[in-house]
Amino acid sequence: MKSQQKFSPAFSFELFPPQTPQGIEKLRLTRKELAQFNPKFFSVTFGAGGSTRERTLETVLEIQTEGYNVAPHLSCIGSTRQNIRAILDKYVQVGIQHIIALRGDLPSGMAQTGEFRYASELVTFIRQEFGTVFHIDVAAYPEYHPQARSAQFDFENFKRKVEAGANSAITQYFYNADAYFHFIELCESAGLNIPVVPGIMPINKFSQLVRFSDACGAEIPRWIRKKLEGYNDDISSIQAFGLDIVTDLCEKLLKAGAPGLHFYTLNSAHLTSIIWQRLEIHSNLK
Repeated sequence: MKSQQKFSPAFSFELFPPQTPQGIEKLRLTRKELAQFNPKFFSVTFGAGGSTRERTLETVLEIQTEGYNVAPHLSCIGSTRQNIRAILDKYVQVGIQHIIALRGDLPSGMAQTGEFRYASELVTFIRQEFGTVFHIDVAAYPEYHPQARSAQFDFENFKRKVEAGANSAITQYFYNADAYFHFIELCESAGLNIPVVPGIMPINKFSQLVRFSDACGAEIPRWIRKKLEGYNDDISSIQAFGLDIVTDLCEKLLKAGAPGLHFYTLNSAHLTSIIWQRLEIHSNLK
């Protein structure tokens, strides 16, 4: 893999909009702890079919008010052009300039996909309506999207997003660095010269990790799965092993030239903070 370090490093944290007053307060404490690492931005997820639209907006505005850069997720499936335009108009009004454009999932019980089928169509729409106002991130799948017809179809879909105007990409999380390196080689061969930032998922609970991975198509290497299974309900051992695995993965990616890391925090700072401290990323960003 050729180094992508010609791009500015993009270390960032993903958050989701909380549902309760307790969740709101917890997220504030999480942001405060993670902010000490001087991330390039916080991203905020957008529920299936826009189900968290208002809570996403509230969270985004609060983060922005605190003085941090923020990148709202925007998923298009189940939405109309009018709805998407209204959301983007609001972001323009408040000075948001970074969007993570995703296809997203249909909410349970919704049969219609709306006016968009793919994230590439959303990227095209944003560029047509708003020009270069927004920096647009898109998703990348080194281990392929679980609904992709084939590996080639999945990569062609990614290529369409880049050609539609994406500035950079963030991957689904993975634990096999070679999958990422292979994906970057495919991008280089296809002339796709945008930074592709690895998504990093700290390992907290085995059952949670299996559930997430089954849903998104991320592979848990067999030796990692067997080791985690052997710990049963010993959360501290699972977390200690997970910290070693994920820290080693991050080190390997950065040494190979990955242009940053994007942490899926699940609104918790604890494990992510330990990984950052082990990597001493914060000392390189000051």
